[in-house]
Amino acid sequence: MHTSASKKQSFLRGFSLVEMMACVSIIGIIAFMAIPSVTRMRGDSERNLAIARAESLNLAQASYIQVRGRTQAALDWAAASSSDAKYTLLRPYLSFAETSLTLYMPSGYTVTFPASITTMTKVSLTSPTGAIYY
Repeated sequence: MHTSASKKQSFLRGFSLVEMMACVSIIGIIAFMAIPSVTRMRGDSERNLAIARAESLNLAQASYIQVRGRTQAALDWAAASSSDAKYTLLRPYLSFAETSLTLYMPSGYTVTFPASITTMTKVSLTSPTGAIYY
């Protein structure tokens, strides 16, 4: 019976300093390996969002031409002097549309609309590191 009480006491004594240090170092190694992956995934998701939104703008251009007619769409497009003005023309044809083009695109990404809408040229997408061909 005396041995049973000593086993119970040793079981309740807790963790040693070495065991705690081993646990902390394992958690540190896991965090060291996981943080770059999370950062890379965030960058990839922003890039994918920018590509998806650029594609949405391309579809909105096609819808705009179908609704307004080729001649009227070309006249309206030529009258829109800035990218924000062209975005305003396309905004009703987007399922998700912020109030401005700057808010619509993820931070650091920009689009450049084609000079003529009737050529059905895709918008140019630029990231902080350069052009994205999608």
